[in-house]
Amino acid sequence: MKNNGLSLAIAVALAGSAWIAPNAWAQEQAEQPAAATDAQSNRNLGTVLVTARKREETLQEVPVAVTAFTPETLDKLNVNDLGDLDAQVPNLTIYAARGSTSTVTAYIRGVGQADPLWGVDPGVGIYLDDVYIARPQGALLDVFDVDRIEVLRGPQGTLYGKNTIGGAIKYISKPLPAKTQGFASVSVGNHSQRDVKAALGGSIGGEDSGLRARLAVANMQRDGYGELIGRGEDVSDKDITAARLQVGAFSQDDFDVQFALDWMDDKSGMRGAKMLAANPLAPAYPPLDSRYDMRSGMRNINDTTMKGMSATVNWRPGDDWAFKYVIAKRESETSTAIDFDTTPLTLVDVYADYNDSQVSHEVQANYDGGGRARGVLGIYAFNGDAGGLVRNHFFNPLVAPGITNPLFGDTRGYVNTQSIAVYADWTFDLTDKLALDVGARYTDEDKHAIALNRFYTNLSYTTAWGTAANFDKTVNFKNVSPKVSLNYQVTPDIMMYGLASRGFKSGGYNIRANTTAVPRSGEPFQDESVDSYEIGTKMGLLDNTLFLNLAAFHNRYKDIQLSVFTSFTLPNGSQSFFGDFTNAGRGTVNGAEVEYQWLPNEHWVISGNLAWLDAKYDEYMDRGVNIADVQKFTNAPEFSGALNVEWRTQLANGGSISARAGYSYQTGVYPTTDLSKAIYQPSYGLLGAGVTWKPSEDWTLSLQGSNLTDEEYRTTGYNIAAYGVLTGFYGPPRQYTLTARYDF
Repeated sequence: MKNNGLSLAIAVALAGSAWIAPNAWAQEQAEQPAAATDAQSNRNLGTVLVTARKREETLQEVPVAVTAFTPETLDKLNVNDLGDLDAQVPNLTIYAARGSTSTVTAYIRGVGQADPLWGVDPGVGIYLDDVYIARPQGALLDVFDVDRIEVLRGPQGTLYGKNTIGGAIKYISKPLPAKTQGFASVSVGNHSQRDVKAALGGSIGGEDSGLRARLAVANMQRDGYGELIGRGEDVSDKDITAARLQVGAFSQDDFDVQFALDWMDDKSGMRGAKMLAANPLAPAYPPLDSRYDMRSGMRNINDTTMKGMSATVNWRPGDDWAFKYVIAKRESETSTAIDFDTTPLTLVDVYADYNDSQVSHEVQANYDGGGRARGVLGIYAFNGDAGGLVRNHFFNPLVAPGITNPLFGDTRGYVNTQSIAVYADWTFDLTDKLALDVGARYTDEDKHAIALNRFYTNLSYTTAWGTAANFDKTVNFKNVSPKVSLNYQVTPDIMMYGLASRGFKSGGYNIRANTTAVPRSGEPFQDESVDSYEIGTKMGLLDNTLFLNLAAFHNRYKDIQLSVFTSFTLPNGSQSFFGDFTNAGRGTVNGAEVEYQWLPNEHWVISGNLAWLDAKYDEYMDRGVNIADVQKFTNAPEFSGALNVEWRTQLANGGSISARAGYSYQTGVYPTTDLSKAIYQPSYGLLGAGVTWKPSEDWTLSLQGSNLTDEEYRTTGYNIAAYGVLTGFYGPPRQYTLTARYDF
């Protein structure tokens, strides 16, 4: 992709304005009436309540690097799923995984995990209404009927469930309303986009009954960006249906029980991938011009079903204490076809079925007596099974046929994870301006892995001629992750903080292991950890017409878990490969982040972010040799940022109109561990714009456009030299959408 002059100019402009840099915070307070909200937002920037520390605080007073989005902000920024947050949060990289529509890959400050196989845990925790989603399948959540999204950067171990070593993304649904309210919206766009979303909630049996319910539904449809050549079937399409039901019983203000059910069915097809270079094993199928069209002889399936249920009990026995208990169960199933070679030939074809289930319990005790101490204590327990069956078909037409060519193999088994943790996070006001926050989390986790990986004589996968791995093993991990921070209120509107914290992600077993060829692949990989040191400030300036938040951090990253392809020699002397897993060694990640929002007058709002990241390996051992100097962190652009400019005005009839233009930019990035120059994505920028018209309090009409210059940019890809595979997956093309919404 070309780095055009506009990209360079915007990057220079952003760098020059770093002293007033980024975020997309709300301009309205959610609890105020609409008219009062609009009036206030024309005079200053309103406050946003967040629960980053498990208690309500305003965004500007919490000493944590957190970005929060209200529904109004999400709509104006054209955020349709979690992947659209990528440019709006400093040092966040999040996108759909290689062959999927709703499987998530997320990195924060260079920390994350791209491998979606069972036995491998994510590095960024994603939470749906306080419930940790353990697997990436289905976790690229679509945005509908949302109350708030919070993105916390850096380790969050003292407060949040499992594996929040890089940070946490919290999706918070609309609360149960006491009065009847809801909305309905319809969106149409290019690529035959047609989205329908609606919600209805209120009291059951009258406002004084204490019973409330809310139902939200959504159906998102879109034709493919490309097609399967010769078959006329869509690829990179979207076909997702989702629903969420909440029911609650409220007794006065001191006790309530709330139940929630959520369901998502993704019936989208394959994601199109572009052959980046001619495959010497398939000379009859040269690369195509389109970045989305592809050829395949496989079934066009990429189905994911995810469902969850939870019960939350809140009890406030007095003014000082509040107790919460959350029990949740989640399940998902995925069936997908992965055509690595993108040709009708069966060179590297994989069918994969994933399934998982999890049960979690969390008990929290929040204390705030109005004095100099307040905080939260908690116990968290998790029990999850993740497994499936992966069937591989590898063929090299340049090698004589035999028992290893074609090579039929499978990966089957499961991993059970049992984890229990206790945590505490407490704040002490040392003076009227200086506060100390200390916390710690103790985790005890068992990983039990069963793997049976074999080679077969044909596509029936019934007669095995060899075993790659067969083991039944358990490993235990224990960890203490502390945190300490100081924050000083310089003035009522300026706060400075410094913190030191540790993040932890447990190790496990490589379920794809080939212990026959590489014996060490059956041994457990180790847990990884990050020691993070951060300083920052949050400032409300110029009569709260300018918010300016700064953060700088130094992270020491140890035992980095990496998914890599490892070649091995077959009995006939030819080369094949398997998905290996390793602890790379040590790395150092330094960075700085700026978030700003400026209201120069009642008609203009300027917001955005700017981030710098310097991620380097200090040690990367490969067959006894330290190759750190030639290795690169994945999904860690050195510079990134976004700039949003909005003009708005009130209309004489009581309505309003606003127009926005936004530009995001990032420097080059390696999306995969193989460091292929062909998959490397150079610097690029994306342009978006939107117009929103509210003719009345109830109706909203908006026209949104994204990637308006139709920039070509890769998010990830495959490089498998043993079979000539070199492919890239690309971000969405130019899109535009017209939406009509009615609120009541």
